[in-house]
Amino acid sequence: MTWFRKAPTPDPIPAAMAGAPLVDADASAAPESRRRKWARRIARGFAVFCVAFILLVGWLALTAPLSKSLEPIAPPQITLLASNGSPIARIGAIVDTPVKAKALPKHVTGAFLAIEDRRFYSHWGIDPRSIARAVWSNVTGGRTQGGSTITQQLAKFTFLTPKRTLGRKAREALIAFWLEAWLTKDEILERYLSNAYFGDNTYGLRAASMHYFYRQPEKLTPAQAAMLAGLVQAPSRLAPTKNPDLAEKRMRLVLNAMAATGYLTEREAKSLRAPRIDVRSRNTLPTGTYFADWALPEARKLSDVGYSRETITTTLDARLQGVARRVTGRAGLGKAQVALVAMRPNGEVVAMVGGRDYAASPFNRVTQARRQPGSTFKLFVYLAALRDGWKPDDRIGNEAIETGSYRPKNAGGAYSPSLTLEDAFATSSNVAAVRLLREVGDDKVIRMARDLGVTAPMAEGDPSLALGTSSMTLLELTAAYAAVAANSYPVKPHAFQAEEMGWFESLFRGPSRFGSKEHDAIEQMLRAAVNRGTGRAARLPQANFGKTGTSQDNRDALFVGYANGLVVGVWIGNDDNSPLQGISGGGLPARIWRDFMTEAHGQKQQRKAPAPATDPRGPVQPLDIPDIGAIPVGEKTRLGIEGGDAVITTEISGNRIDLRLPIDRPPPAAEPAPPPP
Repeated sequence: MTWFRKAPTPDPIPAAMAGAPLVDADASAAPESRRRKWARRIARGFAVFCVAFILLVGWLALTAPLSKSLEPIAPPQITLLASNGSPIARIGAIVDTPVKAKALPKHVTGAFLAIEDRRFYSHWGIDPRSIARAVWSNVTGGRTQGGSTITQQLAKFTFLTPKRTLGRKAREALIAFWLEAWLTKDEILERYLSNAYFGDNTYGLRAASMHYFYRQPEKLTPAQAAMLAGLVQAPSRLAPTKNPDLAEKRMRLVLNAMAATGYLTEREAKSLRAPRIDVRSRNTLPTGTYFADWALPEARKLSDVGYSRETITTTLDARLQGVARRVTGRAGLGKAQVALVAMRPNGEVVAMVGGRDYAASPFNRVTQARRQPGSTFKLFVYLAALRDGWKPDDRIGNEAIETGSYRPKNAGGAYSPSLTLEDAFATSSNVAAVRLLREVGDDKVIRMARDLGVTAPMAEGDPSLALGTSSMTLLELTAAYAAVAANSYPVKPHAFQAEEMGWFESLFRGPSRFGSKEHDAIEQMLRAAVNRGTGRAARLPQANFGKTGTSQDNRDALFVGYANGLVVGVWIGNDDNSPLQGISGGGLPARIWRDFMTEAHGQKQQRKAPAPATDPRGPVQPLDIPDIGAIPVGEKTRLGIEGGDAVITTEISGNRIDLRLPIDRPPPAAEPAPPPP
């Protein structure tokens, strides 16, 4: 490669011009001076800078909209009410209406300007002197200082993250220039004072002055204003409700700064005493509950964007919530966890217990935990079969499955040649459910679950799906049973009153319904499961419907059912998924369900399940009996346990004969006494 090229030889002067006089070159052709070269380069650089700056401002106009600085930096406070109007939780920041700079006394705005940004009204968003002073102090080992102006602070907590990086500081400076170009100084100061954090979950000067002194900011004394201005540096550490000594020490520093800048005289600054704290609006409500945590995201959507605090009524029933806490609290769970959710058939959630103790574990086992539903999933299998033309009296094989890679077992080893779908559902036969899944097709079972609102993943081609091995939340499982109770699907659980669908909208998005025969058939099966099947411990004096569920190795125990306009799901298990000791779906969960329903409907709480008139001792407590129920022993004969007796049912010459034999059994274990009020 040639780096240098020899200059071309000039053309010879023509002969005609050889004797002509030479003309001096024009002054513009003289070599350019070094000063002019530098001037031209600086002009070009400045032009490039201006173009880049304009592009950056345009980019900021898109990525950091000015209207954002009008909004509170923290979501405003929302108070959630139960359906009867009683408050249940208060969530969010304490905010109030913005302040106006001209309406505030000089000693109020002066307190903030003196300690945070003395040259606020003279700089363009960045104060080089403050930055230089802060850098020098930090380099020389002096007290750590910050050089941010009030405009930069507004840019930081309105548009940026609190990360301390050079990139963030650069954006902060650019946004500060942008704010200064679009807003007046008073507007910047107003937005800063209305959004700054003052500790105790309080944002904005008006909310802070009301919180700490129960006084509007327009009426603050110099001492009160100085204390509030001092909080901005470290609000959590300096809050006077937590560290009054530190708050007073910081206030003295602010008063000295006010004296130095002329907002107070030195005598006034020294004579002021620390103001008395007057907190009258302490939050006595919990800031979180299982129900409130679940309802809050939807509450935010319903609330208006702004500084006003809002009160929103939920569907929670305060009385039923108390019943839910009582029946789960006295259940004798050992170390296991419990979850209960109650809703109306239309999906209005009226009670929710997501665990034994919210303070110890806010993890919501109703809405967040995905656990195996066990035999409660058989609802979808049998509904799919009914939709496919099967009837409760149709028979299905109940013999042990001895071929194939998947060989499920019936609880207790109870098998028979065949039994009706109703009996298979009531007794929770595992082999019958797997055979029925194969007959109907797992795709139809999954489609039925999806129709009823289940969104959890479900594996196709897995025969164990029939036994509830696909995990889901208790909330969506209970909502599926609500769809059966309402004969309308899907049912979406909700915490707030839903808007009624118009007739035109219902033409396109109206709910689906089961056929009358299909719905009657599944209710017949659910009733049988409670009356004479695995859910006998949940029986009520009136008609009730439900299904038990126990996952493999008793890791999950469930009962889900409905009665008298309430649909309730109960789950018991260990968070580490370890097996339960002696707990199955037909035992403790069914009894919790029964106790909740009994108290919910104002009936006298009973320590034992209702007993038939023929057995004054009461029914057998199925605490240690897994999902077995009646044990089929032949085509015409069935052995079961009912009302404390062994019941043998057979047919001879078309006549049905029931034989009852009393059995000896230990008395039911006494339930622990409820905790004192």
